[in-house]
Amino acid sequence: MNRNVWAMGWASLANDAASELLYPILPLFLTVTLGAPAAAVGAVEGAADAASQVVGLFVARRSDRIRRRLPFLWIGYGLSSLSKPLVALAPAWGWVLGARVLDRAGKGVRTAPRDALLRDSSDPAKTGATFGFHRFMDSAGASIGPLLALGLLAAGLSLRQVIVIAIVPGLLTMLVLRFIREVPGALAAPEAAASRGSMRALPGAFWSFTGAWTVFSLGNSADVFLLLRASDLGLSTSQVVAAYALFNLIYSGLSFPLGHLSDRVGKRRVLAGGLLVFAAVYAGFGLVGNDLWVWPLMAVYGVYIAATDGVGKAYVSDITPVGERATGQGAFRLFTGLATVVASIAAGVLWQAVGPAAVFTFGAGMAVAGLAALAVLRPAPRNTAA
Repeated sequence: MNRNVWAMGWASLANDAASELLYPILPLFLTVTLGAPAAAVGAVEGAADAASQVVGLFVARRSDRIRRRLPFLWIGYGLSSLSKPLVALAPAWGWVLGARVLDRAGKGVRTAPRDALLRDSSDPAKTGATFGFHRFMDSAGASIGPLLALGLLAAGLSLRQVIVIAIVPGLLTMLVLRFIREVPGALAAPEAAASRGSMRALPGAFWSFTGAWTVFSLGNSADVFLLLRASDLGLSTSQVVAAYALFNLIYSGLSFPLGHLSDRVGKRRVLAGGLLVFAAVYAGFGLVGNDLWVWPLMAVYGVYIAATDGVGKAYVSDITPVGERATGQGAFRLFTGLATVVASIAAGVLWQAVGPAAVFTFGAGMAVAGLAALAVLRPAPRNTAA
């Protein structure tokens, strides 16, 4: 792993420590402190994700066209860092909505250029390992955040006071960005000059995979519903945060090994395994009635994320031409992310109108449908990335 990969890993670790310190207590902050209904939780996450996806594609195409990645990393991480104090000051849930939209817009600005820069900085034969390592660092920060939140809650801090602490690791992220450099040779390649930032240049294999993953994403509601379900089953606030920390520890520990495995056995196989795990976990959350089941289910859920998050991004980078690497990542995030928005809004409505079990039964069904779509995909040529 070269300097760029390491530095982007540390930036993600610090940023996710800030974000995930806030994330597991956010649904409780909304519903308990601010008195928002469950549907509002889905609306907040849905609107935030929509902002991320729409901004992401525009920025991704711009990054490919101007052949630069770093400005978008600075802007994106800066917006996310700014959003943390706004959540801490929120007098009502509508204020949190605005802050979350700002945070996710920042994620949209930085993600596709960062993932393209990761691919530009990596060995083409080890993209799974590179993205897996980055996911490991990212999820390590996501593990640190909830553990910090757990310790702060145990020390007697209020939910709002814990959110204030999230400002500190956000500022550390900006310091780490100083060590990241552009990779001009990758974007100066002849292939990049022919078509930069054009969605028309994205190959059929890309669109087939994006379609299959979009089907699955229609049932992949925001993780806040897992946390609400854990609370609904009887876990205390501290236990909910601890369960979320367990999920992130499993995710962190398996991201690099599963990324490396995907380079050896094929990324589509690892992705298919991840969808099977997701279906099993969601079915479990829909069926169980005892809070003891939350712990093994959250742990196994970490396996799903480890098998799909970094591996999916690596696969997209492999089947996308050099001049459209950021565009491919942005387009993939747009379509699958908008499907997730629909899933989150639908989950909020189902939760209130039918019950929590309906949310997870529907999610499990869409995972099986996505797996079926993935199974009939025509494999991408092995030399597409070249």
